[in-house]
Order: sequence, then C-alpha cells, then structure tokens
Amino acid sequence: MSADPHRLHAVRLDEQSLAAASRDQEQERQIAIFDLLEDNRFVPAEAPEDGSAGPYTLEISLVDGRLGLDVSGAGFQRRHLLSLSPFRAVMRDYRMICESYYDAIRNATPSRIEALDMGRRGLHNEGSELLKARLEGKVEVDIDTARRLFTLICALHWRG
Repeated sequence: MSADPHRLHAVRLDEQSLAAASRDQEQERQIAIFDLLEDNRFVPAEAPEDGSAGPYTLEISLVDGRLGLDVSGAGFQRRHLLSLSPFRAVMRDYRMICESYYDAIRNATPSRIEALDMGRRGLHNEGSELLKARLEGKVEVDIDTARRLFTLICALHWRG
C-alpha cells in the first residue's frame, strides 16, 4: 500500500441499510474491498490539499434509495449521497452479461467467451466512467479506483 495520504485505508459497509448477503455475495464484497484498498487514489474535494486529513475511511450505506458515502479522516468528515437511478441500467446489464460470461466459461466456444468478456469489460468501463463523473466535485478518483469502486457497488445487491 502507498504512503500517499490521498487514498482510502478502510472501507466499511453499513450492513443495516444494505441487503442481506449470501455467503458468495459476502465473499464478492470482501474481494472488492480488498482490491479497492490495495490500490486507490481518493481525494475528497473539501479536504486539505496537503493531505493532512488522509488517508480516509469510507462507509457505504443505502440512504432513502441513494448511495451514501461517508468519508472521514483526521479532522475531516463529509457525507455524499448519490442517486442510484443513473446506475440502474448499466448495473443490470453488467450483472446479466457477467452471468452469461460465467455460464459461457463452462460450455461455450472461445470466440463466444471472448465476445462476452469484451462486452463485460465495456459495461464495466461505462459504469466506472459514470461513477467518476457522478463523484466530480465531491471526490477525485482515478479511473482504476472508479473501476474498483464500481465493482464494489455492483457487489452490494441493494435492498428493495
């Protein structure tokens, strides 16, 4: 892990507001968190530029149907709420193509698997770019961090 203070060092999930997870879903969540923490760039817009408030903790919750992102660091706390509406279609399509991809791995031709994988990566990129844009003015993230955070959001399987 980097010594850069402009990063996340912890991610917590508000289990009370998120949908209950199966054992497999919980494992997906934990892998997504591990990957996010392993390498990220996370700079809250209102945090001191010198990095003195970082590294940061991110708590993710569901608040009135919106994604709650509670960011805290040394002497710093902010809550950002993001509407999930812009993400619904891409998340639905991403989940469907992932299921098709994993099914194809077992019994499809290599060209079919490759086509599904390209579609899966394209949707993942689309969701990551959307997330990066929705965080603009709130939190600066690089595209790799946006990709890892989008993966985690997809793994959360919202209640309701």
